[in-house]
Amino acid sequence: MRISAKGRYALAATIHLAQNFDSGEYTTVLSISERFGISKIYLEQVFSLLKRGNIVTSVKGAQGGYQLARPPKALTLYDVLSAVELTLFEQNDATVAETAPEIEKTLVQSVYSALDDTLKNTLAAITLEQLVQEAESHLSDDGFMFYI
Repeated sequence: MRISAKGRYALAATIHLAQNFDSGEYTTVLSISERFGISKIYLEQVFSLLKRGNIVTSVKGAQGGYQLARPPKALTLYDVLSAVELTLFEQNDATVAETAPEIEKTLVQSVYSALDDTLKNTLAAITLEQLVQEAESHLSDDGFMFYI
């Protein structure tokens, strides 16, 4: 499976928002852009899709920005990717439906649908909260966590 840059940026940004969710503060696109070295204009397009998909909410103004629409434990990778990867879960075009309908039906049932179901189930089983915990476990490679 190949996730587009838009999907990868959406995942990174939403994990960042999940890390800061408990603070209740809104995060600006500019701060995320600077943190990850991503084009602000491109990231705004990603956030537009995330907002349309009800993954994030926004507030305009000096204290504005974005925040997750739900707690990180209630948002999955499937939620995020299906909001921004518009073609990820589209049906495949028919290959040999007219000349070999039995092969086409076999491909759809045994391959395409099986892959789609596995992908959806895997992505739906991973929450942003789990990814935040995983990211925080990688903060220090030497096994020590430093708190200030």
